[in-house]
Amino acid sequence: MKIDEGFLAQMREAAKILQNDGPMAATAAIQRALHGAGAADTPAPQADWTRYLPKAPELRGSDAPHATEAQPSAHSPDRIRAQLHKFQRAWPGAMASQEIEDVEAREEVADLAGKGRFLSGSCTSHAGTRAYKLYVPSGYTGQALPLVVMLHGCTQHPDDFAAGTGMNAAAEERNCFVVYPAQIKSANTSNCWNWFNTGDQRRDQGEPAIIADITRAIVREYAIDTGRIYVAGLSAGGAMAAVMGATYPDLYAAIGIHSGLPYAVAHDMPSAFAAMKSRKIKASARKTGCKPAKPFGHTMPVIVFHGDRDATVDPANGELALAQCIPSPDANGKVESGKVHNGRTYTRTVLHDEQGKAIAEKWIVHGAGHAWSGGSTRGSYTDPQGPDASREMLRFFQVHGRNAPSSKPAA
Repeated sequence: MKIDEGFLAQMREAAKILQNDGPMAATAAIQRALHGAGAADTPAPQADWTRYLPKAPELRGSDAPHATEAQPSAHSPDRIRAQLHKFQRAWPGAMASQEIEDVEAREEVADLAGKGRFLSGSCTSHAGTRAYKLYVPSGYTGQALPLVVMLHGCTQHPDDFAAGTGMNAAAEERNCFVVYPAQIKSANTSNCWNWFNTGDQRRDQGEPAIIADITRAIVREYAIDTGRIYVAGLSAGGAMAAVMGATYPDLYAAIGIHSGLPYAVAHDMPSAFAAMKSRKIKASARKTGCKPAKPFGHTMPVIVFHGDRDATVDPANGELALAQCIPSPDANGKVESGKVHNGRTYTRTVLHDEQGKAIAEKWIVHGAGHAWSGGSTRGSYTDPQGPDASREMLRFFQVHGRNAPSSKPAA
């Protein structure tokens, strides 16, 4: 097979695209090179990530019987790197000018918003070690800024989650930090946060302790407004955000739960599956083994997003998660409907505390499934047609600062 310089140049470009734009864009570049198309001739295909996953991917924990890894898609970083290395081995020296490196291992990469810095780090505590990615906005000059902790869902990782949610771009607009802790496969084979394990639902233990220590590590290293630290997540990450809101009210001023579950409604794998699927957790608790969604015991401002067609985590979980955070909300609240231009309709409910302050928001996205609302197809589990959950969460967070915890955290 005769390889011309134009082809090799395209393969070098594919390696660069993998690093900067992600695996799907790199796949498109390789396909264009193989079919002789120029970079501008063919648009990148939009992959359906969910078809490579099992029916209920949220819980294949390390202790699950017969748990198996999902097969890597044609767009996975490992597959793309393998293709690029194959070309590199076939023509040694031809691609020497473009080193193919492990995206996960780089200490600093081009940020996903295009302006600030997206850095790699890790944190070790008594509970374990986790890597993280940190977005530092371009407007940071040493002044105290807010910090948002973003917890990815199952099968995801920080780069994927940042790309899919567009949170870096939203944070650049609001001038705030974002940190993305990374789950490890040795803790959960599907990279799920273990929100359903009893040992990972307590303050200063397990994964909550690790996430809190990552948060504190960023506070030590940068100027962070400690009254404006927030935590949000998707699916298993949303459930873990509820855990953090319950156990660390002295650290987080508000939380965001997207397609997630209430705090401590499960204690093991079977009860977690029951909670995910049950529309009536309280009524079915004795039968299914899942627990009632008990109030936190302290007020925690919360914004909840959930698609009403979510077949992985029943939308009733979002309602119960919100109720845990707000002990005495205005039962009626303010309800409004809207529609994204050329997108989905939604219902937004704003709840108030006894003093009339807006303390919680619930967004139901009509027709949406188990996906981040308003996200980008550059990442997995996203729904670009919905309202922009990232920007709405940052707007909500901005008006909720923490002065002092109102009560003791959950044990």
